[in-house]
Amino acid sequence: MLAFGLKVLHAEVTAAPDRELVVATKAAPPFAIKQSDGAWGGISIALWKRIADREHLRFRLVETESVPDLLDGVANGTFDAGVAAVTVTAARARSVDFTQPFYNTGLGIAVPINENPWVSIGRALLSFGFFQAVGVLLCFALAVGFLIWVFERRKTEHFGGGAKGLGTSFWWSTIAMTQAGAAQNAPATLPGRIVAMGWMIASVIAIAVFTAGITSTLTRRGLEGAVHGFNDLRSVRVGAVANSATTDYLGRQRLSFRTFPDIQSGLSALAVGKIDAFVHDKPLLTWMVRNDYSASVRVVETSFSSESYAIVLPRNSVLRPRLDLAVLDQVESDWWQQTLFESLGTARSP
Repeated sequence: MLAFGLKVLHAEVTAAPDRELVVATKAAPPFAIKQSDGAWGGISIALWKRIADREHLRFRLVETESVPDLLDGVANGTFDAGVAAVTVTAARARSVDFTQPFYNTGLGIAVPINENPWVSIGRALLSFGFFQAVGVLLCFALAVGFLIWVFERRKTEHFGGGAKGLGTSFWWSTIAMTQAGAAQNAPATLPGRIVAMGWMIASVIAIAVFTAGITSTLTRRGLEGAVHGFNDLRSVRVGAVANSATTDYLGRQRLSFRTFPDIQSGLSALAVGKIDAFVHDKPLLTWMVRNDYSASVRVVETSFSSESYAIVLPRNSVLRPRLDLAVLDQVESDWWQQTLFESLGTARSP
């Protein structure tokens, strides 16, 4: 009886449904592309069709307006599966199931090509890093000024007099740091001159390093723009698609952003200067910029976060075991590597 029960259970799990599956999708080039004749193509759709053919699954594709609509439809049983560019998150896994991932990606950043260089330079000069560097130099100058005042206050007239002498020593230390007029009102005692000599030598190196760093930053920002990675997003106006995995990530990072209904509206706002950076899944962002916004927008080289695309299923779906194995078979095949190369220019998931 136990053996018979196991065979029945196995048959229930592996048997193909005898009805047509309703599979939801959403336009997300290059993973799900709606063609002019209404047919669907793209990386995800090609993968699903290949799996369905090998598993003898009959299906029809139904378009949804957004990823939340797709997820809600799968969760409430309206759809038997969802195939597009849907990322796996803990919040989503509470209401739906996911197959094994078929593509691993990260978030990318789009920025305008013709960014005003003076705006970029202004942000650099007003950034926290710039004020931090200036503050460090001033702290060193004040510390050296205090030491000189301690050594000189009772033996050198212009460093005497309490607060007045201390102020003079601070001023002299700052002047010495810039290598301008350090000979005037210089320390007279041996310990004071030793400190002053060491400070002037050290300040030459400090100022050189500071100047080189600022010059490099201003040059890079002037030529390439203000945003080169995730940390730069904290000082610019950021956009993202509403109710997406991207907004969830940015919210967890406590980064302020403006939402848009889709990628196109976000990139359009970026192109006209309403925002300074737009964040989304990097392969989708790269595809959209390359095809529609290449003259005004570019995608920076770096990516961050880690996300996986998978097929969406209802909780406890009988299709899950079969599709898990089928996905793994396909993503390990030469066909999948060739598909990725033809669509994305890479032979592997990043």
